[in-house]
Amino acid sequence: MGLRLPIPDKKRRGKMFDIIVLIFILLVAVLFLFPTVVTIANSFMTSNEITANYGAMFSNMTEKQKTFISSNVNLKLIPDKVTFDQYKAVLIQNSDYLIKFWNSVILTVPITVFQMLVAILTSYGFSRYPNKFKGIIFFAYIILMIMPYQVTLVPNFLVADKFGMLETRKAIILPAIFSPFSIFLLTKVMRRIPISYVEAAKLDGAGEFKILTKIYVPLCKGAIASIAMLVFIDYWNMVEQPLVLMKESTYHPLSVFLSQINTGDIGLAFAVGTVYMIPTILMFLYGEDYLVEGITYSGGIKG
Repeated sequence: MGLRLPIPDKKRRGKMFDIIVLIFILLVAVLFLFPTVVTIANSFMTSNEITANYGAMFSNMTEKQKTFISSNVNLKLIPDKVTFDQYKAVLIQNSDYLIKFWNSVILTVPITVFQMLVAILTSYGFSRYPNKFKGIIFFAYIILMIMPYQVTLVPNFLVADKFGMLETRKAIILPAIFSPFSIFLLTKVMRRIPISYVEAAKLDGAGEFKILTKIYVPLCKGAIASIAMLVFIDYWNMVEQPLVLMKESTYHPLSVFLSQINTGDIGLAFAVGTVYMIPTILMFLYGEDYLVEGITYSGGIKG
């Protein structure tokens, strides 16, 4: 009999590959979550402890001295003494932070709600009604979507100035409502809904509004929720628009105000940063299933 070479165990190799992938995912997760963990942990430290750990980085020193000290920063994740003084200052003693927080809410919630309403109606039109100009209009949406926001910021400024909307929230909210991003994504999803569903609904006497609300919206609820989450997070973190369109700091959201916190109040910055993250974290925890469903939905319906 001839000599047989050992055949590699495919199952074992597959298991090793899964372990390597898992380790890689864990490393990436730690890399992305570490700043968040540091922010939350340091927000419960006393001012003296924070100053002892990081204060030298922001003191009046030369760049060479700061570089040397920064390399020896005492990065801690467990406070010596847990305190809520920073949160007391943010939520009770200084009303500016809460005002900026609610400014963020007042800007972001209407943008998200009305942008999704416009996206649902527009996407339904793109997916349902044949028109020789539909392809051109949709292509224009794609061009607008891939443009950096900074390209359209100046035209938006000129239009807002022309209509007397500068220094008001309308200068930010109105252009954002008609963003092409959500329309593009939702149109792609709605086009995958089988036409047989619509024909069956019409046989039962359903009109366009009923078809939209009883067929398209329920079938696309995962995609709608996931897109709404992305829109909310995007505008919750906006900085350029308020700085350009609303120079009066009274209406600035917390995202702008965060960069203006005095570096002498490092502990305060950690607490404000933690409060700032709460809405997006809660939204993700609540809508995680919808987000996953929305991401995988495009392949879920077959005509």
